[in-house]
Amino acid sequence: MKKVVKFGGSSLASAEQFKKAGAIIKADESRVYVIPSAPGKRNSADTKVTDMLLHVYKTASEGKDVTAEIEAIRARYNEIITGLELRNFSLDKDFEEITNRLMTEPERDYTASRGEYLNGKVMAAYLGVAFIDPAEVIFFNDEGKLNRYKTEKTLAARLAECERAVIPGFYGLGKNGKVKTFSRGGSDITGSIVAQAARVDVYENWTDVSGVLVTDPRIVADPEPIKFITYRELRELSYMGASVLHEDAIFPVRQCGIPINLRNTNSPADEGTWIVESTAQKQDHVITGIAGKKDFCTVFVYKAMMNSEIGFCRKVLQAFEENDISVEHVPSGIDTMTVVVHADEFMAKEQQVISAIHRLTSPDSVEIESGLALVAVVGRGMRAVSGTAGKLFSSLAKADINIKMIDQGSSELNIIVGIKNEDFEPAIRAIYNEFITK
Repeated sequence: MKKVVKFGGSSLASAEQFKKAGAIIKADESRVYVIPSAPGKRNSADTKVTDMLLHVYKTASEGKDVTAEIEAIRARYNEIITGLELRNFSLDKDFEEITNRLMTEPERDYTASRGEYLNGKVMAAYLGVAFIDPAEVIFFNDEGKLNRYKTEKTLAARLAECERAVIPGFYGLGKNGKVKTFSRGGSDITGSIVAQAARVDVYENWTDVSGVLVTDPRIVADPEPIKFITYRELRELSYMGASVLHEDAIFPVRQCGIPINLRNTNSPADEGTWIVESTAQKQDHVITGIAGKKDFCTVFVYKAMMNSEIGFCRKVLQAFEENDISVEHVPSGIDTMTVVVHADEFMAKEQQVISAIHRLTSPDSVEIESGLALVAVVGRGMRAVSGTAGKLFSSLAKADINIKMIDQGSSELNIIVGIKNEDFEPAIRAIYNEFITK
């Protein structure tokens, strides 16, 4: 068996955390490829190294001296190196190169990526294994997207030469020959890419929580962890705001059927959450998770006999397309069509959209309502249990929460309800209490 193990920033924020990660890796010989993030916060008042680097880049771009800022970052790494007792190891040459690049030709992605790069070097020295620079094995195309074919081919060949290795997360090489980063949280993607290329058996992702929680702990105190969740369920929850994994990290391992195991670095005995393609494992509850977002707008389009007019819905959506506005949901009735959009995208263009709808469809009326929140209840178990929707609506009614919109996919994997922004947190608590606490 082979495993890829990725450690988040909080898991590598200090020498103490590094030692925990090292002990986890050494405790299982199958953990052969390690993906480190940049050091995160050591405490709530601390600053992530990536944020420090981005500030250095800003300073350098303005032509200002970066010496003090670079020294602060160097001190963070030296503190870790000293704590790990790596006496014959130094990052001095790397910091010289970074400083020279910042002074002569500052590049945002290059600077931002150095947190992972430097932490990768420290981890490789601490474990005594090979270091692989992602800029040599992970490639982006002209559009700035991952070149999957070239990356998998090159990375697989390189990994075949290394029984064990550290591959920093978050970045690769752009088509222009310069370092290019994924979006923030992109170390998750690197771990997934390495898992796919090496065709490992498990991708372990170590953070500071014991797996995926049923809902946001900022809303519900101590929500239950989820033991097993499918890729599809996780994608639904992630899209609706659940902060678990970078959503692009799911696809590479999903293609190969590689399970992801989310674990807690500070509590390694916990089993965590298994993210899988499919499972026959019995669920503790009918639903798997609850997530949501605030600040949507609804556009109600009314026209008598709308359902008999061929192409009507397409024309309404064209009005949004013409104005570069993405559409979230489109529940409809016989004479009505509702389009749900993000308020921040829509508000500045609302009158252009209304004008376009009138021009394209000649509706009887168009009405806009703002301040809408969406709450998604997700679970593969809902298909096999009758009365789930009724139970959901009843829980909201008991909490005196009015439902403004209902949308359920044909897969019966999720039910989405629209409510007022001010009812968002009470709604999630009411649903949790109905399905999980009881």
